[in-house]
Amino acid sequence: MDVLNRIVNDPNICHGIACIKGTRIPVSVILDNLSHGLTHKETLDSYPTLKYEDIIAALAYAALLSKEQSINLGNIKEGI
Repeated sequence: MDVLNRIVNDPNICHGIACIKGTRIPVSVILDNLSHGLTHKETLDSYPTLKYEDIIAALAYAALLSKEQSINLGNIKEGI
């Protein structure tokens, strides 16, 4: 997927956490914003260096991860 080229895992940037290329914005921050009900526009307004394609890349990355790992949601008490 070409869209995933927008995401990097560099041990020298944010301790290797998946971030949007050219920024220090973790993919998880974008996903957290969306999962808390912020719109694409609100997320872009909060992070002016982001582009719409970065949000799509974050969603694609999350979808890819969900195919590889399953989480027992019964064990999660808080946070979602």
